[in-house]
Amino acid sequence: MKTMDRRQLLALTAAVFAFASPGVLAQGTYPTQTLKIIVPFTPGTGMDTIARVVAPRLSERLGQSVVVQNQPGASGNIGAEAVAKSAPDGYTVLMGANTMLMASQMYKGVAFDPVKDFAPVSMAAYGSLMLVANPKTGIKSLPELVKQAQSRPGAISFGSPGVGTPHHMAMELFKLESNTFMLHVPYRGSAGYTQDLLGGELNVGFLPVHIAQGFVKNGRLNALAVGSPKRHPVAPDVPTFDEVGVKRVDVDLWYAFFVPAKTPAAVVTRLNTEMAAILRQTDVKDILGKAGMDAVPSSPAELSAIVAKDYPRWGAVIRTKQISAD
Repeated sequence: MKTMDRRQLLALTAAVFAFASPGVLAQGTYPTQTLKIIVPFTPGTGMDTIARVVAPRLSERLGQSVVVQNQPGASGNIGAEAVAKSAPDGYTVLMGANTMLMASQMYKGVAFDPVKDFAPVSMAAYGSLMLVANPKTGIKSLPELVKQAQSRPGAISFGSPGVGTPHHMAMELFKLESNTFMLHVPYRGSAGYTQDLLGGELNVGFLPVHIAQGFVKNGRLNALAVGSPKRHPVAPDVPTFDEVGVKRVDVDLWYAFFVPAKTPAAVVTRLNTEMAAILRQTDVKDILGKAGMDAVPSSPAELSAIVAKDYPRWGAVIRTKQISAD
């Protein structure tokens, strides 16, 4: 057999690389540069907390810098669109949440599809909501709220940090499933909303369970139900909606990592492996737990299934209730 000379060997090597799939190349070389985690909300939010806890640990595991960038606006649509339109190379990661599935259906002219334009990487954490009532209402249980709301449509008011927020959408879903009508009072942020709920200006509303339980314990609010499939360890005495007869009101917040669609599978797998390992670390679980979140990684397929289920579910609520953020 004739021995290849140097030029033939180089030509053959170039041909192999030219025909190799992006996934094969990425598996051997990724990452070679700084990664960005885009947070589509302001600093201090739940997803910002997760991103800033994960970023330095991911940097250590990958051997590359990982920076967090906040790109808020349009209820998260601006940052999500930026990631959807970025190169599918694994260097731009979205710190997303189920709010993306809601906001993308409430605004007109959204230039991305939250199901088709992202490749799921891993679930990051869950946060639970609790439905509470101001004691001045005399409402101490979910059946009492349903009874009052049905007997006096529109007489009971509920608040939220804004139109389309998880607090608002959770209540709209509850109203659909319980066949009730209550008056929505949207606020610009959580501070004013929580203050008026505590003061009795609002009758009922949803709050993160770790915040709500503190007010329940000191008697400033009455706990009615938690929006999780199971009772929450922070509030083990508070029933789920399902337990008290209102079905299909699973309104857990979830936070997850995504990359642009068409990102090589090998890159997605690498990111999933490293993020899952980080989210299982005891100190990470403790930090997120103190912020009211339960760190829970997942496979890309598991996250994909959750997105596929939640997107049409919230879309149905938005269309039925004619909710618009424009």
